[in-house]
Parts: sequence; structure tokens; C-alpha cells
Amino acid sequence: VQLQACGGGLVQPGGSLRLSCVAYGFSLDDYAIGWFRQAPGKEREAVSCISIRDGNTYYKDSVKGRFTISADNAKNTVYLQMNSLKPEDTDVYYCAAREGVMVEAMAVHGSRWYRLGLGSWGQGTLVTVSS
Repeated sequence: VQLQACGGGLVQPGGSLRLSCVAYGFSLDDYAIGWFRQAPGKEREAVSCISIRDGNTYYKDSVKGRFTISADNAKNTVYLQMNSLKPEDTDVYYCAAREGVMVEAMAVHGSRWYRLGLGSWGQGTLVTVSS
């Protein structure tokens, strides 16, 4: 089970980026997939999560209305479309997958799962929002 995240970069405030998380070695059907971000010295936090089976989604309050998570089952890929980016969105973004969990659980407990080595985690992709 592997996840590969990409799509980060440098963008000006107000700009857009689309992150991609490709899953290898498993089907997304029974998984919750989450995008997390982590600043140096801080806990990894959930930004947005999606349940592939039922389509339920979660968004951190600060990104609601600006970010959209979606999945393409045929490509085994989850996307995070980020619009109206702000400097405070600057972070390393990680995608995660865990089977048989609800998005609410991933949002609340994902950081702890990471510390405990639970679930699958991709490498980070850096998003920098700066003029």
C-alpha cells in the first residue's frame, strides 16, 4: 500500500493549486482518504477527508468554501483543489488512507494515527503561498 502526493508549489495569494494523491496496491473503495498539513514544530492536522464508499466529506473550518476534495476511482486518485489560497495555507501537505473508518474519525484522530503508525501515509508536498 503506497500513496504518492504531488502538486505542491509556489503560488501568489489568491491563486490556486490542485494536489493529487495516487494510491498504489489497493483500491480506494473501502477507504477514507485525508489531506493533512503540518508546519514545523506543530501537530499534523486534517484539512479535508473523503469517504470513497459513501462520498462523505470533511473540511477544516478555515478552508471551507475554498478547498474541494474529490476522487477519481478509475485513476485511484484523490484530489484537493485549493482556491483563494492564503499565506496561512503554507505548509507541507500529506495524504493518508485508512480502511473502514469514517471521515469524522479520520479528521479527529488522524494526527494520533500518524504518531502510532496507523494507516498509510504519503510523502509530503510543499505548498507555499507568498507574493
